[in-house]
Amino acid sequence: MVIHGPTGSGKSRYLKTLQRAGEQVLELEELAAHRGSVLGNLPDRPQPSQKWLESQLLAVLSALDPARTVYVEGESRKIGQIQVPEALITRMRASPCILLETDLETRVTLLLEEYRHFLADTNALDTQLDCLVGLHGRDKIAEWKALAARGAWREFVERLLVEHYDPAYRRSSLHNFARLHEAEKVRIAA
Repeated sequence: MVIHGPTGSGKSRYLKTLQRAGEQVLELEELAAHRGSVLGNLPDRPQPSQKWLESQLLAVLSALDPARTVYVEGESRKIGQIQVPEALITRMRASPCILLETDLETRVTLLLEEYRHFLADTNALDTQLDCLVGLHGRDKIAEWKALAARGAWREFVERLLVEHYDPAYRRSSLHNFARLHEAEKVRIAA
């Protein structure tokens, strides 16, 4: 069962809740030490090698009960620099989905909690934002950087969601996950 929702909708938290309730969860972002977006680097954990990830993934998958549902976040082919194995991507893309619906204000709050390290290190944030110049142009990136520089964090995150992450999510998810249109919807509140 693939958990979907736009950036900041609480997918990782939802998976942790399922795991605490005794469900089987495959945490690909945890294994890859990356949150799966341009700002997904973890400040205290480098990404593992591809070989290490695949070994860990095999160990996790081997421990799961194939007769029970396994919950996993809808990921793209790459999580940071790590490639998700093709067989797993194929299976995920053919699986039923749960779509998390979270309002924009709550998403901003959740992201500010998860990406707190960027609030303290705007140089690292600027470097990551520079990766988006090809998609959005220097002017828009400069606007985002100016918001961060003056500490307008809620506006910064909201604009990043609306102008970058949400359009990217709409383009990729419906194209890549054939069963997303029939997904069960779960409302996430603050």
